[in-house]
Amino acid sequence: MTQGKRRAGSAQAHRLHANSTTLLCCASLMASPLSAYAQDPSGENKPDEVFRLSPIIVNAQAYADDDANSVVAQELWVGGKVATSILDTPASVSVITEKEIEQRNATTTEEILQYTPGVVTDYYGTDDRNDYFQIRGFQATTYRDGLTLGSMRGVREEPYAFERVEVLRGANSTLFGPADPGGSVNFVSKRPRFESFGEGYLTYGSFDHKEAGVDVGDALEASETVAYRFTGKIKDSEREYDHSEDDDQFVMGGLTWEPTAYTSATLILDYLNQDSTPNSGGYPFDREYDRSEFFGEPEYNFHDVERTSATTQLTHDFANGLVLRGNLRYSDLTDDLGYVYITDSSDRTGTLVDRGYIGTDSGAEELIGNAMLQYDASFERFDSSTLVGIEYRDATSESTSVYAPGAPIDVADPVYSGAPVNLVPYRGEEQDYKTKSVFLQQNLSFVERLIVTVGVRNDNLDLSSKNLLDSTRSSDDFSETSIRGAVTYRVTDEISTYVSRVESVAPPSIGTEPERGEQYEVGIKYSPLGMNALFSAAVYDLTKKDISIRVAQDDGTIEDETIGEARVRGLDLEAKAELIENLSLTAGYSYMDTEVRRADPLRDGTTIEGNEFNVAPRHTSSLWSYYTLSQMNMSFGLGARYTGAYYFDAANTAESDSATLFDAAFSYRIAKGTDVEVNVSNLLDEQHVVGSGTADYYNPGREITATLSYNW
Repeated sequence: MTQGKRRAGSAQAHRLHANSTTLLCCASLMASPLSAYAQDPSGENKPDEVFRLSPIIVNAQAYADDDANSVVAQELWVGGKVATSILDTPASVSVITEKEIEQRNATTTEEILQYTPGVVTDYYGTDDRNDYFQIRGFQATTYRDGLTLGSMRGVREEPYAFERVEVLRGANSTLFGPADPGGSVNFVSKRPRFESFGEGYLTYGSFDHKEAGVDVGDALEASETVAYRFTGKIKDSEREYDHSEDDDQFVMGGLTWEPTAYTSATLILDYLNQDSTPNSGGYPFDREYDRSEFFGEPEYNFHDVERTSATTQLTHDFANGLVLRGNLRYSDLTDDLGYVYITDSSDRTGTLVDRGYIGTDSGAEELIGNAMLQYDASFERFDSSTLVGIEYRDATSESTSVYAPGAPIDVADPVYSGAPVNLVPYRGEEQDYKTKSVFLQQNLSFVERLIVTVGVRNDNLDLSSKNLLDSTRSSDDFSETSIRGAVTYRVTDEISTYVSRVESVAPPSIGTEPERGEQYEVGIKYSPLGMNALFSAAVYDLTKKDISIRVAQDDGTIEDETIGEARVRGLDLEAKAELIENLSLTAGYSYMDTEVRRADPLRDGTTIEGNEFNVAPRHTSSLWSYYTLSQMNMSFGLGARYTGAYYFDAANTAESDSATLFDAAFSYRIAKGTDVEVNVSNLLDEQHVVGSGTADYYNPGREITATLSYNW
């Protein structure tokens, strides 16, 4: 919602930001030599301010609020405030800034990512229990401020909590630890700043959507070394189908203490409460249904989530090339679900459709932290950056699940029978997941153009489980090492190229082999002087071994089945540019060629060897443009998202249609700091099937919201 440029902080604040904390993944990812460009508040590069940076040395002239003023991120934070040049990062990355999120009024993670190349979102559209997105054909691993969300992954994150969202495509275990090979999404939390700012807004929209939010902060008057920030939001809404709700409350407070220009400590506390109604597992196969129809049970379809987190971040610069950093987060989660869903069949006759009942009561606690030392030095012929660190994670969870066949429902004349009774637990499990990790990263920069990056990480994982139904116990342990290597070459001050080889190890489960990934990638990036723009292209070859997929069984349950080895090769293109002062543009294209290269027979005796991945379209593209008429105090936004056809299942028995969706935005400045904004997603109300299993899932329908905001 924030528009316009916020006033710059004090000189001390800029110095402090230049030395503030970066998290584990930031430090290890950014362990590459840098050449960055100082930017003035308008976002224009100044050629006469180009200077060489040794590895991981930050641009002290980078502004902390660029994300509020530009859709183009020239720097990668990955959870910290240490600004690092994207141009010299040997990986395919995208940054969705605060300004772009606000232009599109993205209110879910899926909406934030739907204009990002290589990412497929919303493939279970009307089954909206979670955020669904994949990168390069595989599930994405998620992080918050550089620390894995782990057991918190199922929570629908609150976009209003974040300054930006960063996407790293490709395998990344050397950077982050156990992760799937497709890529990762990192949410960067809003942090206190040493300047006064504020925002308040009210929103009303489709499906009786009512929302209010506030985001304020300043330095404490009694002390120039302490800053605070408070962010809050409350929403009371329904969804596009009958008998639904989509309510949430979110509050977050932060304090930053910076006693000197070399020391910084931050504490962030946040609380999220979501009460929603998941849809009834989609719609029957026989025809296209209106999205408003509901075939579950109003008294049992519910999803209640409550999460509390506390995060601390600490950094100290010894001013001799040595920097110490530490980060710690504790989270507590309860996640309760009741779900009545339809299980249709293509050979069904009549209007009675079978249903199933499932329910889960679950809770989780997670403690994760890291500590690292970084040493930067310059020699006669090269620069060096060495990073060594440790990480510890302890996650526990407990869940009980129930399942039973449900009473069928007449889809021509639905009559609800109420919540199910006497459901018997079929699964109860208590899990403990401990990880101890050590990592090393070395970077060398030669002749100001050639950058060599190598890294190694070892993760020791201890897993234990207790069956709550029969008290049996099981355990397993793993020691997995991953390596990473990359070479970056600065062709000019505007162009960089790179080649990399990276590995991944997916989080294992008891009694299974860890799924390992390997990726080769070649890329090029262009950041023209005199224009606030970044263009990138990457070609990759990604293989994952010993992979498992989720397969629907004859009894309606879903089980994991190992299929062997899979490979995806592709191309990602992205352009983010502010072409003129009043016109910004975001464009992306992705091509994926997927294949199951080796597959063991499934339980029913069939094989999927040679098949394509499910939910992996060959072609996707997107374009978002935003134009401001300054003299008329108006802004207009228009976007298009194209998704090619893809298979719904691993057996490749059913395929989606290709589709193009349009989004639009309009903003009018009533007075200084006061704006009215109207956003429309799926402008033409296009309806098509995006997923199909025991029912058909449609893409979300048209939604209109109007927002009144005030900034000071």
